[in-house]
Amino acid sequence: MCGIVGAASLRNVTPILLEGLKRLEYRGYDSAGIAVALAGQLQRERETGKVAELEAKLARREVKGQLGIAHTRWATHGKPSRYNAHPHMSNASVAVVHNGIIENHESLRSSLQQQGYTFHSETDTEVIAHLFDHHYRQAEAPDAEQRLLSAFRTTLSFLHGAYALGIIHIEHPESLLCARMGSPLVIGEGSEEHFIASDPLALLQVTDRFIYLEEGDHALVTRDACRIYEALGSDPRAEQARQSMPMTTTGQPAGSDPKAVLEWSEVQRPVVRYEHGDQVADKGEYRHFMLKEIHEQPRALKATLEGKVSDEGRLLTSILGPGADALLASVKQVQIVSCGTSYHAGLVARYWLEGLAGLPCAVEIASEFRYRHVVVPEGTLFVTISQSGETADTLAALRFAKTAGYLATLAICNVPGSSLVRESDLRLLTNAGPEIGVASTKAFTTQLAALLWLSVALGRERLGEERVASLMSDLAALPEQVERVLDLEPTIEALAARFASKHHTLFLGRGPHYPVAMEGALKLKEISYIHAEAYAAGELKHGPLALVDDDMPVVTVAPSDELLEKLKSNLQEVRARGGQLINFVCEHAGLEDGEGVHNLLLPKVADEVAPIVYSVPLQLLSYHVALVKGTDVDKPRNLAKSVTVE
Repeated sequence: MCGIVGAASLRNVTPILLEGLKRLEYRGYDSAGIAVALAGQLQRERETGKVAELEAKLARREVKGQLGIAHTRWATHGKPSRYNAHPHMSNASVAVVHNGIIENHESLRSSLQQQGYTFHSETDTEVIAHLFDHHYRQAEAPDAEQRLLSAFRTTLSFLHGAYALGIIHIEHPESLLCARMGSPLVIGEGSEEHFIASDPLALLQVTDRFIYLEEGDHALVTRDACRIYEALGSDPRAEQARQSMPMTTTGQPAGSDPKAVLEWSEVQRPVVRYEHGDQVADKGEYRHFMLKEIHEQPRALKATLEGKVSDEGRLLTSILGPGADALLASVKQVQIVSCGTSYHAGLVARYWLEGLAGLPCAVEIASEFRYRHVVVPEGTLFVTISQSGETADTLAALRFAKTAGYLATLAICNVPGSSLVRESDLRLLTNAGPEIGVASTKAFTTQLAALLWLSVALGRERLGEERVASLMSDLAALPEQVERVLDLEPTIEALAARFASKHHTLFLGRGPHYPVAMEGALKLKEISYIHAEAYAAGELKHGPLALVDDDMPVVTVAPSDELLEKLKSNLQEVRARGGQLINFVCEHAGLEDGEGVHNLLLPKVADEVAPIVYSVPLQLLSYHVALVKGTDVDKPRNLAKSVTVE
């Protein structure tokens, strides 16, 4: 959940590293740091807070060189502080940046302390710097480069957990070492320069050509070349899955013991051209990335559907991957595993998969799924959902699923080169474009659109051609319908003022709109820090009514569907107890404004696409409430965008 940038170039890399950190700040922003090699020494600066604090510090002290690494942090081990900020160093000769968690760091720390190393931080990362320094001093090799690689490989053999690493050594002022295991890392190619980053977005100002490291890869990067190595004789992906899945572990290795020594072979990985332009990191005319991304949803929804339906309305299921048609025909049930907003998307999809495709569907949070004994019914399609494709718990669940007897695995994701996409049998890309704001918006609605398309694809024989064509027509109308909802922003902004002094909010929905209410509550708590909870409206009388008074806004999602009349009864229960209702309601629902009742009228849409349309005004409400509260919309406290640690 941190951001890594590194560069080897003929030019001064400090501005490149700083710009990369700014673009990665959505991944972590409690501290930042930089280390650059120059004139036989490593220059390091670190600062707490956002990257701007580090930039201001560097403006007062010139730090420049042609080789460097940088990092923006979201704390896991050790509180946010300057001494816990990366890069971490050892003996003024090694600097390390790290994303992930080293699970055996305590035993490694103890062993290194016995070797005479002094620790200056509470982090798990500092053990890597000292471990590398220790093995570098012991390494024997025919030349300097082999010595560097030997020390690096020995260091990697001791690390258990997840990591993306960037390491520089003062005796090798043109060499940048990197590795990945359970955490993403890419190499960027330039003209007489190379870069590394935890996200291609960090480097779009200098290159659009990227090499995605595979699980277990490590590389030696210089300005002129990059040499990538993969492990032979053991499968590092299986090893990682074994360590991260307790139910399959027969005994953890001692923390200070190395993993089995592996042989290494140089390998070529493809160079991929990034499809989105550099402007994705620019807010443009909008005050915040979140607002920009809310307003991008009509275009993003259109992009999600492109290439998935023929001109004649036929579903192009071959887009999922080789053999998709035959595989989909074999599916008897679906297991969805995801986290956070993506989990809410899966909960909505359950209604579609069971109602349209007629398939039993289970939805589970990845961090829970991966830690229980799973019974796999025959013919089960395993579906993962993730915006980034690098969510640690979801990836671990996928790797377990690939050994557990599922029919096949399918990833629904926004990032084509992500680990989730590469490691799944089938993939369904949302094509939403990069999402910078921590609170997910267009990722959610495009995931829903993709899941509705998948539900229809799985149920097309059952539904028949006419019904399929009608549903595809409803999907195609989504961009225009969302545009109409976005036009309601001034009215929603006025409603947001009612939350200025509030500390709690209740969200209600029924059927597929209950998880939409859950997502609305998540958005509000993420960026405004108002405590918000969602309930199925029928559950009010089983406890939540005790919370209702005239100081708690109750937000309801009320489309004109078969559950509307029952929902109206639930709303009467709220009003009878003095609750203040803010209803996002279909214009044909027949609900009227009155004392304590405020209705925002939305256009009538087909029942199947209503969860997508009704999500948008809840996003706008959360955004404008956050403005009223004066919080940092794009970078809410304690959160980061891509959750690449457990």
